[in-house]
Amino acid sequence: MKLLLIGPPGSGKGTQGDRLAQRFGLAHIAAGDLLRAEVQARTPIGRAAAAYLDRGDLVPDEVVIELVVPVVIKAVEEGKGYVLDGFPRSVGQAKVARGQVEEAGATPDAVIYLDVSREELVRRILARATIEGRSDDTAEVVRNRLHVFDEATHPLVDYYRDRGLLRVVDANRSEDEVAADILAAVGDLAEG
Repeated sequence: MKLLLIGPPGSGKGTQGDRLAQRFGLAHIAAGDLLRAEVQARTPIGRAAAAYLDRGDLVPDEVVIELVVPVVIKAVEEGKGYVLDGFPRSVGQAKVARGQVEEAGATPDAVIYLDVSREELVRRILARATIEGRSDDTAEVVRNRLHVFDEATHPLVDYYRDRGLLRVVDANRSEDEVAADILAAVGDLAEG
């Protein structure tokens, strides 16, 4: 099974990605975690990404694609499948990545859009900042990240709907309720 989780910051992509990975034995690939690890390790990719992450802006496509696509392909080659969250972040990224993963048979089977109200997103992100101490979860950065999502990432909803891959889940509810809806949305894939 190969799944993409898309949604605004704070929609639960990481939480639900972990749950799906454990349930189905998939590799959980979190683009944001990969980028933060690169920044922490001060790699060339990390140095290129750091300023963008600090502002809440999108890291340039070529940097993210260079980091994420090989991890996706490796998961498929190892026979695990994947649940990918936080990538792609734009239709442009989706098109370039699709060209690279198609050859490896690593295109997604389904795309789950976690739909959450703006008020709930802000509440979750600021709570996460307090608990996890993430430097990219300040009020100013959160506002910018939500704006960037609206402008660059939200068009992915129509892109994947047009390709027949989109499944929308109301993620305003508890983690367990959202997880149950995701399982219902991908049940046909789990059986196949």
